[in-house]
Amino acid sequence: MTALAGLQTARSLCVWLALLAGLVAPTPGSQKVAALLLLTAVLLGWSDLRRIPRVLSLLVAVSAVVAAVQAPSALALAVTNATRLGTLVIAVLLLSGTLGASRDVRVLTGSLLSGRPLSRYLGVAFATGVLAVPLNFGAVAVMSALVSRIKQQSGDGALARNAARAVLRGFALASICSPLSISVVLTLTMLPGLRLLELIAATAPFAIAFVLAGTAFREPEMQETALPASTEPAAASPKSAWLCFAGTIAAICAGVYVANHAGGTNYARAVAVSCVAVVAVGLVVRAIKREPLQIPALANVGNELVVLGGSAFLGALAGQAGSSLLGPAFSLPLWACPLVAFVVPWSLFIGGGAGLNPIVTGTLVGALLGPIWPPVAVLGLGVGIVCGWGLTVAGTPWSANSLLLSRLTGYDAKTAAWGWNLRLSLLALTLAGLLSATLTWLRIAI
Repeated sequence: MTALAGLQTARSLCVWLALLAGLVAPTPGSQKVAALLLLTAVLLGWSDLRRIPRVLSLLVAVSAVVAAVQAPSALALAVTNATRLGTLVIAVLLLSGTLGASRDVRVLTGSLLSGRPLSRYLGVAFATGVLAVPLNFGAVAVMSALVSRIKQQSGDGALARNAARAVLRGFALASICSPLSISVVLTLTMLPGLRLLELIAATAPFAIAFVLAGTAFREPEMQETALPASTEPAAASPKSAWLCFAGTIAAICAGVYVANHAGGTNYARAVAVSCVAVVAVGLVVRAIKREPLQIPALANVGNELVVLGGSAFLGALAGQAGSSLLGPAFSLPLWACPLVAFVVPWSLFIGGGAGLNPIVTGTLVGALLGPIWPPVAVLGLGVGIVCGWGLTVAGTPWSANSLLLSRLTGYDAKTAAWGWNLRLSLLALTLAGLLSATLTWLRIAI
């Protein structure tokens, strides 16, 4: 075995053991073991980390040292958050790798991309948004595997590039209005006076309008663009494939509900447990059918681990610091609230463009503004955070979604985020800011 192969094996072993430790939490000591294994996996894969994840890793290290001296309790919370999201990252990548290699997904490729170019774009975008409800960012990995297969079979043309655009924009749809998205969950946590249905009612129309507006920001396709030829048996119809895939998604949702509500498991771990359970059942079924067992490699997940796990770590520390920075005596003038609300989506996007995951900026914005925001106008602030979050994950190259798309399709993350989406992002940010400011002003005026 070569040194490189040995390193890959060690990294993969650390990732698998970290996943197991995260799944058995809150068994005593499991969080610490998982955190140590995740750290080891990142260090072993340091040479494969991109520039921003490396910078983020250094920020995490410096922040951990400072917090260990000045705020040990905050450090413990940050480690817990990072471990939970790290486990979630591994689980959804495992699930997406398994689903991406299945026959049903290969059949779905043809059904999603059949018909006219407009229907292709909308099909991929809304399918990504639907899958992202239970899978969160794992939907990007699943759909990116489809785009990669299209690119391999049909070449790097407008069809594949428009499908990649639709994946990023479709995930933004779920980030903005899915009740299970990390953005919505954290926003409701930071703004306890905000109601879920109220937030979804305000953001869902904007999210749908964003996807529809994206139809004007595509490459022109030839009407007769050749689609990937299906190599599956004729019996594997798109309808049966959709039903099978829908059943898989329903099983994941049911598992999340049982683990989170009935079992009292935290949201991130509930999703991870459900994803791994579905993968395990799928492997058992394939073994019974004497089909080849295809288990995705998990050695090269360092970038995703750092971006999401590190962002959760820094976000927890930033929230603790932000809540005590302004102090209880500070209050925001009412006339300034609509102006600040307009800036909120832009702040998340600018932070994302600088390399900060929206988990960091969103947590910081909520921690700083939540305590000093007029309770009656909290909807405007929540809409600004959630919309800005969704536009950031779709339009900045350092988000976990852009990195996943880049790794699985080969498209440059900067090109996908800025080259393909910048004009649409600027338009949507302006509208999101106006929506947030208007809702804030109306609530204050009334």
